Amino acid sequence: MSWRRKLLVPLAALTLVLSASAAAGAAPAPLPTGPATASATSDFGAPGPYATAVEVGPITTLYYPRDIANSERRHPVIVWGNGTNGIPLVYRDLLLHWAGQGFVVAAANTPQSNLGISMRAGIDMLTHRNADPGSIFHDRVDLEHIGASGHSQGGAAAIVVGADPRIDTILPIQPGPLANINAVHVPALLLAGEKDSIVFPFLVKAFYNAADHIPALYGELRGADHFTVVGDPGPFAAPTTAWFRAQLMGDETARAQFFGPGCGICTDTTTWSDVRRNSLALSIPAMTTP
Repeated sequence: MSWRRKLLVPLAALTLVLSASAAAGAAPAPLPTGPATASATSDFGAPGPYATAVEVGPITTLYYPRDIANSERRHPVIVWGNGTNGIPLVYRDLLLHWAGQGFVVAAANTPQSNLGISMRAGIDMLTHRNADPGSIFHDRVDLEHIGASGHSQGGAAAIVVGADPRIDTILPIQPGPLANINAVHVPALLLAGEKDSIVFPFLVKAFYNAADHIPALYGELRGADHFTVVGDPGPFAAPTTAWFRAQLMGDETARAQFFGPGCGICTDTTTWSDVRRNSLALSIPAMTTP
């Protein structure tokens, strides 16, 4: 799905495995794929409404709403790539935070994610599980709304995977340099850390500057170093959640954090040391409903 269409219509290798046990019944009518058009709160760093579960597989670790089998809606997908030598467990808090907000997170287990192969495999696996009547995910995964994210090498992988036509948006966190953003054709939020001495902010800005063919935003988190997102994601939790809620759920309150003349991240100088939006991002209104 292209960004233009969206404008018109909006993972130590042991982890506690919490799996939901419920039988998914066939829905009598098509399930909704997003929440209401606005959030009940603008505190996107706060825990979401869903209890969460984790399923560790050989290639992919899933973080998802625990009662997904009984959900009254389909849940959008985020595919995740780890930093070099990392595993999803390193980023567990962030990935569970997204799951608590209603996303199904497919985190590639590989510690070398740059090619994005395992991230794409996560989409393939969820496609199969969604179609399987015996799966708790049956008819509960919104495969029409998929985002890609990752940290460091995994951030570069998110850019690589952004060329996949199934991806609707990318959110690379302090991405390494081995990627070509010119192949991406969906909106991008590129995050840097002001104090990052591994992936310096100017390297992330280079991706932003090259992304003049898509709506692109650059956000530099004040005081953040390369490992701020590890463990407790701190300041990364709220903006990443808001971005995915805006892009994959059509959340208007979240959308206003990034678009329009008074965008939330544009005025929050306590959290951000630098925010930039290219001309295509500037042309996107804060609201899509009258």
